[in-house]
Amino acid sequence: MREVYLEAISNMKIFKNIAKSSIDDLADICEIKCYQKGRHIFRDKEVIKKIFIVSKGKVSLYKLNESAQKKIIFILGEEDIINAVVLDDLPASINCEAFENVEILAFDKEKFQEVMAKDFELTKIIMSSLTIKVRRLYRQLKNSTPIKVEKRVAAKLWKLSKDYGVKIEDGVLIDLKISITYLADMFGASRETISRALKILQENELIIIDRKKIIVKDRDKLSNYFKGL
Repeated sequence: MREVYLEAISNMKIFKNIAKSSIDDLADICEIKCYQKGRHIFRDKEVIKKIFIVSKGKVSLYKLNESAQKKIIFILGEEDIINAVVLDDLPASINCEAFENVEILAFDKEKFQEVMAKDFELTKIIMSSLTIKVRRLYRQLKNSTPIKVEKRVAAKLWKLSKDYGVKIEDGVLIDLKISITYLADMFGASRETISRALKILQENELIIIDRKKIIVKDRDKLSNYFKGL
């Protein structure tokens, strides 16, 4: 199995600059875990002893409000580090579930830190992962200001089309199976509110909804819409 772990790690672009000895060390402390869609990788307040990195598929990180309603914080894909924050030795501060069937590389936390201590390039990878999440949270905070919900939804769809977009004849397909309920969880809003917002975006000919697929007809026009240009 070590050869399988070694190959999986070596094929990850995020590890391209770390030392070969570090790749060997990571292979020694690695295991591959598979989760079906909807299964939890870990839950809020749980003590986690592993560093998780997405190998295949996608996961979502979410919090529950006082009414036990989900608020989706991030959707993470291949080569994203899920929980670098556990390096602070505190319990998890968020829930993580499989957005779709997912394969994850899991590393012993303490031994992972030992490899980091010997290879600053690996430390930079962790720092970069945390930095990206902080910047994304800043954008979410900006988008949480009191503006019309349809503009907030437009901004989210623009970002999803940037991260998961596939160019097709009608525009840019967001290559995720996102239901209205799941979008509502992203905003901590009701399903009816998000449904109305999507209808407004469709009436403005900014998006096309085909079952659970969303197509952004023109990303620039969608950007101008939520920016009020």
